[in-house]
Order: sequence, then C-alpha cells, then structure tokens
Amino acid sequence: MTNVKECEKKTKLVHAIIDCRHELGLSQRDLAKLCHFPQSSIARLEAGITSPRLDTLKKILYHLGLTIELKKEPQMKQGS
Repeated sequence: MTNVKECEKKTKLVHAIIDCRHELGLSQRDLAKLCHFPQSSIARLEAGITSPRLDTLKKILYHLGLTIELKKEPQMKQGS
C-alpha cells in the first residue's frame, strides 16, 4: 500500500512541475539552463525515470516559483 501512495505522490509532484513549467512558457531546455543542469536531467525527472536529490528538486522548484510544504499524514491503525 505504501509503495502505491509513494508512487502517487511522485506522480503528483512531477505533474505539478510539468504544469508549472508549461504555464510559465518554459521548455525543458529553458528550465535546465536556469538550473544549470543538462536538459536530459529535466527530461528524465519528468518521465519518472529518476528521482532527484532534495537540493536538485529545491533548485527546480525555486525557478518555477514553487515551494515544498510538509504535511503530517494520519497514522494508519495497527493491523490495517
């Protein structure tokens, strides 16, 4: 169950990055230049091939005007 939730969260994050990049009229190449990354790094992240390190993710989000917000998840009951 946890793997499914984690996969859903990753997919949601990637879609938010892609949507915001499109809203700003940025290509993958444009975003990569802003972040000083190769374009292939953005492409692999958006395709779900790689999971970026936190510092990499923060740099991408910064250039998109996005932030990371932490939220505590409700604890699952024992035996669920």
